[in-house]
Amino acid sequence: MAQPAIILVRPQLGENIGKAARAMLNFGLTDMRLVSPRDGWPNPAAGPAASGADRVLDEAQVFDNVQAAVEDCNIVLATTRRPRGMLKEVVTPSFGAAQARQLDGKGERVGILFGPERSGLDNDDIAASDAILTVPLNQDFGSLNLAQAVIIFAYEWFKAADETAAYRLERDYSGHADKKDVQGLIAHLEDALEAREYFFPEDRAPVMRRTLRNLIQRAGFTAQETQTLRGVIKKLDLFPRK
Repeated sequence: MAQPAIILVRPQLGENIGKAARAMLNFGLTDMRLVSPRDGWPNPAAGPAASGADRVLDEAQVFDNVQAAVEDCNIVLATTRRPRGMLKEVVTPSFGAAQARQLDGKGERVGILFGPERSGLDNDDIAASDAILTVPLNQDFGSLNLAQAVIIFAYEWFKAADETAAYRLERDYSGHADKKDVQGLIAHLEDALEAREYFFPEDRAPVMRRTLRNLIQRAGFTAQETQTLRGVIKKLDLFPRK
């Protein structure tokens, strides 16, 4: 399957190229293209900043201009926030990444243009694109560095096909305790509380018991957790409160 080409147009600092490579590889992107890097290529400052993403740097292609860099691309998106006075579609990173995934699956290649750190893409670069990709940012402060811009798109591209559960427990989960264990915990707790005259006044006792039972049922304890709590109650029974 094809993948988007991350095209850094006239990047200025080797460190930023390295950081962009690191951002890319975190999310499975390896096609880096450099258009007229200011300090030439290879750049010794890029390696340390890549933090192990050497594969991306080693395979990076260098081009003299944007037109050459996008020759094999079917769709090109240009990243910018500034109005350009051109009639262009403007898409968010999530929309652009989803579109890229769809085209990737058809064997078509998408190129994403990122401009130089100081000035961004110029109008000629934008004119070579099919649409503009803009990251929604704070209207009072919208300043992303090169690697940050790359990682936002790379993350959205990865997420578009990621099946990671939205919620999970960090450790191995043994499943809910069976009702016998839960009922045992409830009975144990009620006995301990009864011995200390917790259920008072008497006319409120049914509601209080029901509330405790509902609380414990809703907690979703594992069998180990119910046994741990019973151990706590048993230990407290040995030492009445002074």
